[in-house]
Amino acid sequence: MRRRKLIGVSGNEVLHILERRVPMAALIQLLAVAEHLSFHRAAHALGTSQSSVSLRIRALEKDLGVTLFDRNTRGVRLTESGRRFVGQVREAMSILDHAIKTAGMQARGEEGKLSIGVHAVTPGCFIDRLLERFHGKHPRIHLNISEGTARDAQLMVREGKLDVAFMACTHDLPDLNSRLIWRDRLMVGLPPRHPLATEKDVEWRQLAEETFLVRNCGTGPQVHDLIVTRSAGKWRIPTIERLNIERSTLMSMIAVGHGISLFVNEGSVASAANVTFLPIRDEPEAIPFSAVWSPRNRDPGLFNLLTLATNMSRQHPKPDSR
Repeated sequence: MRRRKLIGVSGNEVLHILERRVPMAALIQLLAVAEHLSFHRAAHALGTSQSSVSLRIRALEKDLGVTLFDRNTRGVRLTESGRRFVGQVREAMSILDHAIKTAGMQARGEEGKLSIGVHAVTPGCFIDRLLERFHGKHPRIHLNISEGTARDAQLMVREGKLDVAFMACTHDLPDLNSRLIWRDRLMVGLPPRHPLATEKDVEWRQLAEETFLVRNCGTGPQVHDLIVTRSAGKWRIPTIERLNIERSTLMSMIAVGHGISLFVNEGSVASAANVTFLPIRDEPEAIPFSAVWSPRNRDPGLFNLLTLATNMSRQHPKPDSR
């Protein structure tokens, strides 16, 4: 049999060689002898006979073509080749141990990464609380958060670029799973000096002559469609300006009187104090928000996130949709 010296190779290479050539029991006994520098004490620690340990080590040395231990009447000590080989075996064992632990953690959804699409995240909102609580429960899962429209998020879920997307409205998609997670009350954001700002609430007809400011990203397209739907057949569709701006810029534009926009109650709570938010009295129901994911995605971390979201939604206060 061709003998191969292993000195100078990496732990990964040793692991590959050993899994083909050397019984795991021999490696365990090797490390025990290296630790105790005694066949007798190593055998006692392993609960086996000294002769068994000695025979395995000699077989290992013969197979490798390397003398691992110098033996004398006072005990044993590692040769230079043995010292290097034992170091490589320890490295390989560490790699194997890490691989086993990591595989188990990933199988339980305790380690890995999740790519999550959101329409927006404001401090204290449902998504913000969900992500914070999930991170607390699963700190070894890295969360990659991206903001976008519902349409873009659906495409990214289909392409495997997102594990899950949280978006406004319910979605009946033949190739994707969808679950209603929570609902929130619709609000209109007005400049503080707007004539309606002192009212307790408003009706849709009172907003017919207003200019609506709508972002192109996030829930902007859905806000646009909602305005058109609520106006259709009742009055002229209001002026709608679609803007490539951040949410903070939208707030600033509303505050100085450039127009109004639509939000949900949770988002309004964390927004700038110089915007007035009022509920829309004749809005038929609270706005639903859903999770959308691919049925092919079997990531246990995703399952844990969806389970947590569902459990949190049950504790989430039900919005008053009147």
